[in-house]
Amino acid sequence: MKALFIGGSGILSSACVALAEARGIEVTVLNRGERRGLRPWSEKTSVLLADVRDRAQVERALAGARFDVVVDFIAFEPEHVEQDLALFRGKVGQYIFISSASVYRKPILKLPIYESTPLGNVYWQYSRNKIACEKSLMAAYEAEGFPVTIVRPSHTYDRTLLPFSPHGAGPTFLSRMKQGKPIVLHGDGTNLWTLTHHSDFARGLVGLLGHPATPGECFHITSDEALPWNEIVRALARAARVEAKVVYIPSTKIAERDEEWGAGLLGDKANNAVFDNSKLRNFVPEFRAEVPFFQGAREIVEYYEAQPELLVSDPRIERVLDELTLGAPIARIG
Repeated sequence: MKALFIGGSGILSSACVALAEARGIEVTVLNRGERRGLRPWSEKTSVLLADVRDRAQVERALAGARFDVVVDFIAFEPEHVEQDLALFRGKVGQYIFISSASVYRKPILKLPIYESTPLGNVYWQYSRNKIACEKSLMAAYEAEGFPVTIVRPSHTYDRTLLPFSPHGAGPTFLSRMKQGKPIVLHGDGTNLWTLTHHSDFARGLVGLLGHPATPGECFHITSDEALPWNEIVRALARAARVEAKVVYIPSTKIAERDEEWGAGLLGDKANNAVFDNSKLRNFVPEFRAEVPFFQGAREIVEYYEAQPELLVSDPRIERVLDELTLGAPIARIG
């Protein structure tokens, strides 16, 4: 099987490249050639260099190439999938779109979340864009049989990613925890959240590659472990051998102070997130999530402790956290 991964160096895609190659799949990565040092490819990986947002570059890179499967890990807006439709229509047996488990209507009214749970997210533009991408691709499937398979991952991480918002805030949170400074948790820290190790995601995704019955279908690929945010912080604190000082702030108040952070909370992380994976197991019976978060937390802390120069605080996020925690009661988690 020949597979093209658009992206290939990110948290999700790097694990998928490695596992696909281990299973004998011939993988080509379409990428600008960035981040090789962070998540390097093997000598087996073929690389096509192009800026995926430059259609002329992509067409030149793909000239004469043929693939059985295309997986786009970095399509975030409708125009991105429209370009993919133009490039791959009639040329692939399976096209997999990496969507998001944040696409479901908020607030979540019933658990667990199934692939049939209604879509809709009035809080977060990222999720609305993913929904629009899904609709465009499914319209192509219904109108012309375009062989799209939609995958909805939950919050997927590797050793580099701490699970805090806003985007890129993780090192700031961990640095503050190690310094004994307070961090912020939304609500009271009890809503359930699903974190999926990227190696577990890869088992699900690679199991779907080339599956003849998947076009027109949507799948969760998530861990079966759903933890309260208090437990997520506790796992990180124990891995870092510290006691976390936590200030609980309502999500709406956080949103008033930081619009980006608030959108990700109200549209995603402040909601209970428990996903049903039975559909995936019907198609990929061997799928199972093997990495609990306490183990993942150790990987994360070990990574940053081995490279302390990466544990850099963002001054803007520091200011927001200082403002939100000033004079507030502190809970201790450890």
